[in-house]
Amino acid sequence: MHILTRLRRMDRRLFWSLYAAAAAAAALLGTLSGILFAYALDLPRVEELETVRPWTASRLVDRRDRPLARFAAEDRLLIETGQVTPRLKQAVLAAEDSDFYDHIGIDFRRVLVTVARNLLKGQRKGASTLTMQLAKMRFTSYERRLERKIKDALYALKIESRYSKDQILTFYLNQANLGHGVYGMSAAAEFYYGRGLEQLSLDEMALLAGILPSPTRYSPINSPRLAQIRRDYVLRRMLDEGYIGEDEMRQALQAPIEVQPPDRASASYAAEAVRLELADMGYPSSIVHRRGLRVTTTLDGEVQKAARQALQNGLLAFDKRSRRWRGAEFNLLDQGRRLDAYRHPEWSRIFRPGQIIRGLVLESGPQQAQVRLGTYTARIGPDDIAWTGKRRVDEALKQGDVAAFRLRSIDRAQRIIEASLERIPGVQGALLALDTRSGAILAMVGGFDFQYSQFNRATQALRQPGSIFKPFTYLAALEAGYSPLDTELDEPVQFLDGLNRVYAPRNSDRKFKGVMPLYQAIGESRNIPTLRLADKLGIERVIAAAGRFGIRRPLPPYLPVAIGAGEVTLTEITSALSAFANRGYLARPYLIERIEDFDGSLLYEAAPELEEAASAEIADQMLCLLRGVIEQPEGTGRAARRLNRPLAGKTGTTNDSTDSWFVGITPSITAGVWVGRDSNKPLGRDIWGSTLALPIWLDFFRSISHLSPSEDFAATCALDPGSIAYAAQTEPSRDLKVEDIPPPF
Repeated sequence: MHILTRLRRMDRRLFWSLYAAAAAAAALLGTLSGILFAYALDLPRVEELETVRPWTASRLVDRRDRPLARFAAEDRLLIETGQVTPRLKQAVLAAEDSDFYDHIGIDFRRVLVTVARNLLKGQRKGASTLTMQLAKMRFTSYERRLERKIKDALYALKIESRYSKDQILTFYLNQANLGHGVYGMSAAAEFYYGRGLEQLSLDEMALLAGILPSPTRYSPINSPRLAQIRRDYVLRRMLDEGYIGEDEMRQALQAPIEVQPPDRASASYAAEAVRLELADMGYPSSIVHRRGLRVTTTLDGEVQKAARQALQNGLLAFDKRSRRWRGAEFNLLDQGRRLDAYRHPEWSRIFRPGQIIRGLVLESGPQQAQVRLGTYTARIGPDDIAWTGKRRVDEALKQGDVAAFRLRSIDRAQRIIEASLERIPGVQGALLALDTRSGAILAMVGGFDFQYSQFNRATQALRQPGSIFKPFTYLAALEAGYSPLDTELDEPVQFLDGLNRVYAPRNSDRKFKGVMPLYQAIGESRNIPTLRLADKLGIERVIAAAGRFGIRRPLPPYLPVAIGAGEVTLTEITSALSAFANRGYLARPYLIERIEDFDGSLLYEAAPELEEAASAEIADQMLCLLRGVIEQPEGTGRAARRLNRPLAGKTGTTNDSTDSWFVGITPSITAGVWVGRDSNKPLGRDIWGSTLALPIWLDFFRSISHLSPSEDFAATCALDPGSIAYAAQTEPSRDLKVEDIPPPF
């Protein structure tokens, strides 16, 4: 009986224990259900994945559809579901979620294994599926919190219930962060390799897939060795999953880590000009940087690179000729600072060959200096400092010096750079190239380097044009009935200005040549004959002639304006002079050809704007006068004859040589160069348009001559100074129509 009583008591305890456990479980389940229900109610609709487009970069392309630049809050290019190649899909799944096509958004088996491993080994591994990662990217955050993980799981279930696996994978590949401000696999392919996804090799796709867990840690730019380790892991996982064979894997494992970050610096000034123009057209920053516009510019990428290179080379060469090497910018040791603690702001940039970057001299001896450039090392030898005139390296560079170096080549794996000593020039410049017939801007460079100064000297700098303005005096003379064979006196003269002050001009060579024909006066850029001519014509007539050619800012009605005392931009003067080769038609410069939205719908399309500024007969005669600048024995642009092709042009130099100009004209391309100092200080003694701006123009035109075959002008000029036929032999004037304009090349 006693035993039976005890059994009954035990049964009651067991019952109540089980009851309490069941009640607690029910309460816990209810609480958990309540929490999950509350979270579920709080979740935004997953339909946003398809209805709300992620921020997408606006792309600038050149006239041949080659990429130039991007405007992006997040540098992302979207791909459609059908654009995900099988190999890319396999690489991503092998790296991140091999059971992606089998689970429901949560991989419970993986969760249990990961929890057990974390408990037993003290690890903090995650068990997120691709769908949960997508939820984290799009809807939650990157915080390590239980609440976030619960929401990720709920989102994953909702996403999986609405979208197919291929759609989810595409969403993920468009959202993923691939480092260096690049989002999405498509943008990453262009950023790291300069190609589209469909053009990538197996090893390249594996590398991109390997970046996904930690874009900073596994960046092939920052850490090539870690990127290779991660890539090789992905390739082995692909083998384990049966996606590739042993031979494919071995071949891919042997491929070097070679990435080619795009160099968008060559079009920086033009890209900023496009951005400003888009704003003027009503496209705010929120649209330009987030909505994926496609802007087709008039630029030619090859011409643009040549323009930037020619200008930089010319400014660097002039700086080295005009200034002695007086040492580095500063020395850390002289300032009492530690070398190992120094970090220059430029070291945060992605290094590319051709860049100029400041470096720190760690050691220096007679034959070699060791220089740190971020995480890279360069060794500078005697040849790399030869331009300074120093024979020993340590005479030019001391330990602790911070100086500029041009990067010639970069070994990212070994973190070694080949470089040479440079100096940021104290002089600035600009180069603009136009399609002569249409006004389309083929190249625009607004300064030495956009990273040092964003001021665009091609469009924004108002500078005195000097002698490059003289053609408008001769244009006014031709329109008044003068002939190129008429003469003017080159002898000392004095004029009275409006305040009865004496103005006694002189020629740049301080010589006088007596009576000379007008074609010789403009060809040799003589000041006094030009001023005598303007005085007879009236300066108002000269200013009015310039106004018809696009120089419409107010110019003071003073005689010195005839030889360039006003102010113009490089764009204005280049466009104005191009009209003489266009039979008197001024083609307005333009930079944007077409704008399309993300879906490819046309938003804007430009058309050349032509305006008749002078008759064809007068324009042809002016063209012949400008050809004389090149062809005459003493023509100021005679150095351009080295190109051995029909050319016209005009040099320009201001008082005290503060500005150096040259505009060179061919039937298809007109290009202008300006060089000067932002401070308006003189460039130096005996610096002319013919000795500074013209050589830069020549360097530029030589490098693009293969793109623009030699062709004759429409006007035929007899350039023999003794011939009465020097005046242009022209065809009858005709109306020029937009549809008649051929491409420049």
